[in-house]
Amino acid sequence: MTANWAAFATAEPNLAGTVEKRFGAYTHHVLATLRKDGSPRTSGLEVRILGGELWFGMLPGSLKALDLRRDPRFALQANPGEGAGMGGGDVRISGRAIEVDDAETKARYVEEVEPPEPFHLFRTELTDVVRTYVEDDEYLVVQIWTPGNPLRTVKRV
Repeated sequence: MTANWAAFATAEPNLAGTVEKRFGAYTHHVLATLRKDGSPRTSGLEVRILGGELWFGMLPGSLKALDLRRDPRFALQANPGEGAGMGGGDVRISGRAIEVDDAETKARYVEEVEPPEPFHLFRTELTDVVRTYVEDDEYLVVQIWTPGNPLRTVKRV
């Protein structure tokens, strides 16, 4: 089961707000895709949350774009920032990235983001969102959201 960003934000608005702030705090994040041989590839990536969707824009012919065309599964890690503070926690999103070729959709994206053209544009379908943070300098807290399920919170000492 998958969901777009709007469905996630409706289901868990507090977590979605925290996740959006984490991704908004820095420009570059880490995207993991699968190479042709099935091994992982990590790449830097800028992401945008616009119109209820989480978008990936990529340079034409980039290896990460070719990976996603072949196998749409991805994992996205928010930039942790400087030092060990991890303000807002560690945030990861997994899902599927679907390439968008619709001229009208791409034109709206260009209007908002002004990417270098030409470019690949991918809309995401989320399969899980995970936030990990430290509470009261004592507990490691893991929040896990999957479409169609309530937010699950695990605390570890």
